[in-house]
Amino acid sequence: MLAIERRNQILEKLQQEKRVVVSELSRLYQVSEETIRRDLEKLENDGLVIKSYGGAVLNEHSIFDLPFNIRKNQMVVEKQQMAAIIADMVRDGEAVMLDASSTAVYVARKLKEKKKLTVITNSVEIIVELFDVPEWNVISTGGLSRERSFALVGPNTNRMISSYHVDKAIISCKAVNMATGMMDSDEQDACSKRLMLGAAKERILVADNSKFDKMAFAKVAEWTELTKVVTDQEPSREWQREFERLRIECVYPGKGKGSQKK
Repeated sequence: MLAIERRNQILEKLQQEKRVVVSELSRLYQVSEETIRRDLEKLENDGLVIKSYGGAVLNEHSIFDLPFNIRKNQMVVEKQQMAAIIADMVRDGEAVMLDASSTAVYVARKLKEKKKLTVITNSVEIIVELFDVPEWNVISTGGLSRERSFALVGPNTNRMISSYHVDKAIISCKAVNMATGMMDSDEQDACSKRLMLGAAKERILVADNSKFDKMAFAKVAEWTELTKVVTDQEPSREWQREFERLRIECVYPGKGKGSQKK
């Protein structure tokens, strides 16, 4: 097993168990305890874990995202439910922008049921996912590739996004907050998402319940930039009243496509 694979598996265990122990990891992966300590030191330097006596805990306050391959396997059922809702909103022949979030990969998979879509994305994973849909137009934004997020970012990415106008932009983010809007862990990712919203007629945020009432490093956009929110369960009454006030349609499993707009 490569070191990066082992570290990713350690992060997965931390997601599930909240704490890992050096001696147990040493036995599990059949490497020395010193090797495990170096793994944990690397993860700590990356801002993902906090070393503790004999082990480590997940850094819940990290401004950095977990690696994409780990995020992709989190809350899978919820992401599939939200992707199904999004698929009902997209019509054959439309032009759609998808960001480089793990949630957007599930959206892309569900959208394969549609005909003749044009998809513009800065996600390497989505580009690969859509290779087997030849009747679509799949456009890569280009840009600087990010290993941890499988995202394309930077000035070239932003220029490409800004050169199009689409029917729908579908983005996710790390945190949503009533006072500060949508936020992400990386400034360049946040900029790409913000430009996608600006390029679309319909602007849709897909965010599961774990994102609500949280904070993150970089602001994506104000709530006034959105037309719809898709989430995995009914939001609190406070959030529902806020969406009503902002004339944002909020859709979740069991609600169907009923609008909250006035």
